[in-house]
Amino acid sequence: MRNVTARVGAALVLAAAGVAATHATSSAEPAPGHQVTYTLATGGTYDFTISYLTAQPPSKDAFNTDSNAFMKRETITVSPDAPWVFQTTLEDPQWAFLQVSSTTHGGQGAPNAHCEVSVDGQIAVAQDAPYSPQCYLSKWTS
Repeated sequence: MRNVTARVGAALVLAAAGVAATHATSSAEPAPGHQVTYTLATGGTYDFTISYLTAQPPSKDAFNTDSNAFMKRETITVSPDAPWVFQTTLEDPQWAFLQVSSTTHGGQGAPNAHCEVSVDGQIAVAQDAPYSPQCYLSKWTS
């Protein structure tokens, strides 16, 4: 009888743990904000200097005081089979910003770059330009 009681007790403990885990998962709130994806593509292999917002500033004043806390600048190589993609979460996706500058030297053809910003899987802005496309949303237009 003691062996049966131990098994029933163990089963009840496992069942209770399962209910607690299920409840914790179902009551968890999704992460706040919107999934923002920056993409840079080109028809050939070229180098670019890009600047893009990685974290949302609380205000334009905060951004202007210390833009490096919210933005990243780097030089990258993009090829047709390897576009550059970066994802971040922004509470207000209107802060999204991707600035592209071609580092193409004389004698090379134009890279004909394409940038886009997607918010929650939907393209919000896209631009094609011979050298330096710009993709940003409304917080940067005023």
